Amino acid sequence: MSNRTLQIWRQAHHLALDIHIVSLSLPKFELYDRGSQIHRSSKLIRSNVVENHGRGKYKADYLRFLNYAFASSFETDDHFETRSLSDREKCDDLLSRNQTLGKKLNRSIKTIEKSHSEPGN
Repeated sequence: MSNRTLQIWRQAHHLALDIHIVSLSLPKFELYDRGSQIHRSSKLIRSNVVENHGRGKYKADYLRFLNYAFASSFETDDHFETRSLSDREKCDDLLSRNQTLGKKLNRSIKTIEKSHSEPGN
């Protein structure tokens, strides 16, 4: 099964693309600093979901990369807090989508932790 069939990957992929496009509107003095950071953190969500998917049979690695994706989601949130993007409506939409994705990642982590801590697993 390809990572492209995963709903969480598709959401992370589209979010990273949309963030990249919108962040190009940052003021020039922030484009290379803040723009680079927000590009990297949003793309790391997607990349860690892919790496997580590839390591699915190794429980510890699986959880580790889901946690990395979750942490990158928090970092992306932090970059949005500056409100540097000129299109407030788009910024709010991207922030909301990122927070929704973070919640899904967190639920996945909790579900996997719970299923692996039950007797017989």
